[in-house]
Amino acid sequence: MFIGKNPIHIIAQAKDDIAPLVLLPGDPLRAKYIAETYFDEPKLVNTVRGMYAYTGYYKGQRVTVMGSGMGMPSASIYVFELIHYYGVKKIIRIGTCGAVEPTVNIGDVVVADKVYSESNFAYTYNNYEGHVVVADKELNEDVLKTAEEDKIPVIKGMITTMDAFGPYIGADRVLKRIPKKYHVLAEEMEAFGVIHVANSLGCKATCLITVVDSKYSKVVLSSEDREQKLNTMITLALDTIIKNN
Repeated sequence: MFIGKNPIHIIAQAKDDIAPLVLLPGDPLRAKYIAETYFDEPKLVNTVRGMYAYTGYYKGQRVTVMGSGMGMPSASIYVFELIHYYGVKKIIRIGTCGAVEPTVNIGDVVVADKVYSESNFAYTYNNYEGHVVVADKELNEDVLKTAEEDKIPVIKGMITTMDAFGPYIGADRVLKRIPKKYHVLAEEMEAFGVIHVANSLGCKATCLITVVDSKYSKVVLSSEDREQKLNTMITLALDTIIKNN
């Protein structure tokens, strides 16, 4: 296996420009928003391919926020480089999802304890033949404790990661193939890859996602409501990732 001496997709001026605590939204512009809104002394530390990474201080602790792009192939590249080259210890993916369970509502925040995917990503990555990955237990315990302290309702459960954007492919036929023993709450496109790579490299990782659409609802969040709901998730992720450090 060839692994180069230097990273290709994250090029910071110094190794410690990337903090050991990382939030990973899909959208690099959301990373920019988080840094400018929540960080003290935010510093732009990566611009390669327009995938912005910022490092700053949140409540006195150094945190990096970086976009991952869409889908497991993109996200897995950044997770690998963050851990292998920059020594990252904790990663929380933050993003949006679609509810696939009627008890999960628009605006709910879901924390993944397990992620199912029918993808061959993990088998291609390192011959892992399973279709379920498990988020870091301690990190999820911190999520739940922080949610209680911040009075933020969260739902913990299994989600699914798809290789294609659910609303464009008629996701029901894919969902019907999920083994009935799994109770899936929501679908998105990155968590399985993020958690699998992190697990493989000994890094703690989990996923927090906000529900923005549902097959069981015609509710469409206003731009103001969407921003408020996402800010709630962002605050929860930031307060969690600095816990016990």
